[in-house]
Amino acid sequence: MTTSAARPAARPGTPRDPDDLRPVHPPARAWGALVLAEARMVARDTAGLVVPLGMPVLILVMNGIAFDTDVVVPGSGGRTAFDVYVLPITLTFVVAMVGVVNMPSFLAAYRRTGILRRLGVTPASPVMVLVAQAVVGVAQIALGVAVAGTVAALAFDASAPASPWAALGVLALAVAAMYGVGMLVAAVAPTPQSAVAIGLVAFFALGAVGGLFGPRENLPDALAQVGGVLPFGAAVDALTATWAGAAVPASALLGLVAAAVVPGAVAAVLFRWE
Repeated sequence: MTTSAARPAARPGTPRDPDDLRPVHPPARAWGALVLAEARMVARDTAGLVVPLGMPVLILVMNGIAFDTDVVVPGSGGRTAFDVYVLPITLTFVVAMVGVVNMPSFLAAYRRTGILRRLGVTPASPVMVLVAQAVVGVAQIALGVAVAGTVAALAFDASAPASPWAALGVLALAVAAMYGVGMLVAAVAPTPQSAVAIGLVAFFALGAVGGLFGPRENLPDALAQVGGVLPFGAAVDALTATWAGAAVPASALLGLVAAAVVPGAVAAVLFRWE
């Protein structure tokens, strides 16, 4: 069997040989440029930038002022109810707002305006937009977590988690889970406005059964158990365990993994690029 020699690259201005089927990959700097462009788009969306940063801090401050959160939780290494309960809910709020509400609205807008379809015929694959949006979302989540943590430490003398590396791992898993839900929202939403509406409904539904508006123990038993394995409640339970220095519940970890995999797989089937 004979093999053909590698075809030399054409000089600039030379028409490309139609028989040359080698893929054209965008240069590395194109990834950086696309991430920077996505960051600018997010920064220009005032509501989408402020709400995931400001609303969680407002909830954190309201909980810290209104409730007796300085009570030390037994077996937590001296950490208070504020550390063990309020902070996990606040951080989960940040992750869920970015992953379930913000990201789908941008992707739906890009599809509506034909950006994803146009990119499909260029070396800059539409997948690059998904990656860039995910990177910018992670940066926004990191900023939100940093702001909330700083306010908590300065205003309420909050403590770091007893298991910091476990807390970082749980946060990463929570981001993947909320992104999975967000991708499903982006897949079924026909317009940017509907993406925001569906995302908000999903966010508040997950939050309602996950402990955002009060202890899950106040819910009916069946609903409380379901809320504990859905991504919001699972993230809160897992982060609570890391702050208290307890073992992270296996049900919470399985719930986060399932939320990352199942909605993401369904979204991959349903997602329309145009």
